[in-house]
Amino acid sequence: MIDPKLLRSAPEEVAHNLARRGYRLDVLALQALEDKRRHWQIESDRLRAARNSHAKAVGQARGRGEEIAPLTRAGEEFAEQLTIADNELFLVQAALERWQLELPNLLHESVPAGSDETANVEVARQGTPRAFEFEPRDHVALGEALGQLDFEAAGRISGARFTVIRGALARLQRALAQFMLDLHTSEHGYTEIYPPYLVAAPALIGTGQLPKFEQDLFAVRGEQPFYLIPTAEVPLTNLVREQIVEAASLPLKLVAHTPCFRSEAGAAGRDTRGMIRQHQFDKVELVQIVRPADSYAALEALRGHAEQVLQRLELPYRTVLLCGGDVGFASAKTYDLEVWLPSQGKYREISSCSNCEAFQARRMQARWRNPESGRPEPLHTLNGSGVAVGRALVAVLENYQNEDGSIRVPAVLLPYMGGVARIGAR
Repeated sequence: MIDPKLLRSAPEEVAHNLARRGYRLDVLALQALEDKRRHWQIESDRLRAARNSHAKAVGQARGRGEEIAPLTRAGEEFAEQLTIADNELFLVQAALERWQLELPNLLHESVPAGSDETANVEVARQGTPRAFEFEPRDHVALGEALGQLDFEAAGRISGARFTVIRGALARLQRALAQFMLDLHTSEHGYTEIYPPYLVAAPALIGTGQLPKFEQDLFAVRGEQPFYLIPTAEVPLTNLVREQIVEAASLPLKLVAHTPCFRSEAGAAGRDTRGMIRQHQFDKVELVQIVRPADSYAALEALRGHAEQVLQRLELPYRTVLLCGGDVGFASAKTYDLEVWLPSQGKYREISSCSNCEAFQARRMQARWRNPESGRPEPLHTLNGSGVAVGRALVAVLENYQNEDGSIRVPAVLLPYMGGVARIGAR
């Protein structure tokens, strides 16, 4: 969440920043809530002090052998008034917290202006899209011709936006995930984590999916109110929830390969064909937890780690800096990596790399002990796809296809494929 002190001291500055996202902060309503909170805080403190002073006076009167019944009744009145004040304070504090949890993060000054993806800025491009001597097919046609992508069977089992992957393509997907994990752990210094796939609501509040985006989540029926993870960012980042991390332990660099589950509630009618937008997909997620002074250098490094996956796979891609209107709720600054898909003749997102600064850390009460001050302070958290495995499979199928419908296996994946260099058409 946004620093409450900043909200109180500079609401107009906060409103101006949030307006870059297209978000309108009702400053007057916020100030009215804050004035109410301040009133009941002062009243609660006054009554508590009065009650304590009165209790001391009762004790002294009792010691002198005086009649204390009238004093006791007055003390009960103080207690009743304090209970009312504390309850009013609790209610207004809860209202303020709900308000704050709905506010998106402040944007970094380097984020470009713009209301939607059309204003995003391309900052780099790597590789040249392949010039095909035949009409390239999309991944659906390729996979179905191979008999190894089965959307019909998935529909019978689960419905729309699911896929059954068979045979060599299932192995190719596994090879992609294994390659990514090996790259990030052996060369980029990440620690591999096997996290829970089910999380409680506070974990999702911590990373920003709740309360605002509950419709995008899958809730699990049962005695305990769990949610399926929409991304491994949730359990990985929450590893420092309610912790004070010593400076010597930073940075923390974590990686996990997990399935991800999303309802895609806001994607009705979009990418209904194939594997681009599914309810269940695999992703290798990168998370860094760092000192605040290091977080923007860490963002560039994290972006580079995700780019290395695409470079080693020899897939054409571009890097895009998102504008204010396209940056995600919890992020202060985001780069998207977009991979080239021949069937669509355009680049499509395969990774988002974001610096959330202290936004998630405040929600999680995740802190580090600053050796300069000796006091606990909010950490900075970063996350990025390193990369989305399903979309990487789509990109490999389309970019490495042959005219006969077979797929050449990228060189970097050969050690994971048991000698299979070409996935042939049936």
